[in-house]
Amino acid sequence: MSTPTEETGTPDLLYSEAEEDLRAAVRALLADRSEASAVLARVESGTPYDPLLWKALAADMGTAGLLVPEELGGQGASHREAAVVLEELGRAVAPSPYLTGAVVATETLLALGAPGGPAAELLAELAAGRRTAVLAVPFAAPAPDAAQPAGVVSGRVTGTVTGVADAAVADVLLVPTTDGLYAVGTGTEGVAVRPLVPLDLTRPLATVTFAEAAGTRLADGALAVSAVRRGLLAGAGLLASEQLGLAEWCLTETVRHTRERHQFNRPVGSFQALKHRMAQLWLEVVSARAAARNAADALATGSPEAPLAVAVAQAYCSGVAVHAAEECVQLHGGIGMTWEHPAHLYLKRAKADSIAYGTAGQHRGTVAELMELPAP
Repeated sequence: MSTPTEETGTPDLLYSEAEEDLRAAVRALLADRSEASAVLARVESGTPYDPLLWKALAADMGTAGLLVPEELGGQGASHREAAVVLEELGRAVAPSPYLTGAVVATETLLALGAPGGPAAELLAELAAGRRTAVLAVPFAAPAPDAAQPAGVVSGRVTGTVTGVADAAVADVLLVPTTDGLYAVGTGTEGVAVRPLVPLDLTRPLATVTFAEAAGTRLADGALAVSAVRRGLLAGAGLLASEQLGLAEWCLTETVRHTRERHQFNRPVGSFQALKHRMAQLWLEVVSARAAARNAADALATGSPEAPLAVAVAQAYCSGVAVHAAEECVQLHGGIGMTWEHPAHLYLKRAKADSIAYGTAGQHRGTVAELMELPAP
């Protein structure tokens, strides 16, 4: 785990050798099992997730347990390593419940701080990749008070939550209620998961309805709100790394295409106007990398500046990802407008991510609040 320099508190924005090794392993796996043609085929089939890919990523490689301490069966790594995984998942626009399960749900359970009991048992299951859990809040929820909590009647969970990401592939739902945080199995009687039609076909959304469903109470009201807040903070912070990977792919692919595509007997990338657009995009991607790495490092070290670092990263990276995807579509010309080219998957993922865990405007408001500046 990385720690800031003791004298200056300067965050470490560079990648360690272990992180680069992890990146190489994840990239090789995704190149083999989640290339663009495979992703396109799966989203058109209506079943975007590949169970074998998730097993290889989560269980065989152990990435599902990166945030989980070794004593609970995890890898005992940090948010920095999880951020590297998300960069590669974003680069491949791979359908995977990693962000919602291995980051948000896992971080929520870790925030409960219970050394034993049902939360610790569930964490061990998640770390081993045997089960998948997601937090039953709208994907666009910026804070626990916007999570549309369900209610509890006679110890059973009742209510409806709309826009829950990856609920259709989860085994367990962590449900914030008016009475605390509950763990409810998706196969439990009284639980109905109705798929929605999302903009981003690689990250399915669903409406979840609880009709007096039996669940396990993990925490009371105050602790539950704190745990959900920590889970959403980690989700927003590491979502910036996914957006970074997405933007990097769009820039790399666009540069490659404009080098190979010829017009008037010249590569189109040699035209000054296109050079300027790609140079500007490169500057934005480099800045996004700094913001995303700063957020990951702040979360990894438990820095008190983590909420500010996360807000800055999301306020900036979401716009960069959208811009990079838009430029990718535009500079690919007619090819970029086709369904067969994967550029549209990146644009849809970037657009969907831009409102996940709070919009850029909401995060700018957080920055202003934390720095005691006038509201933007």
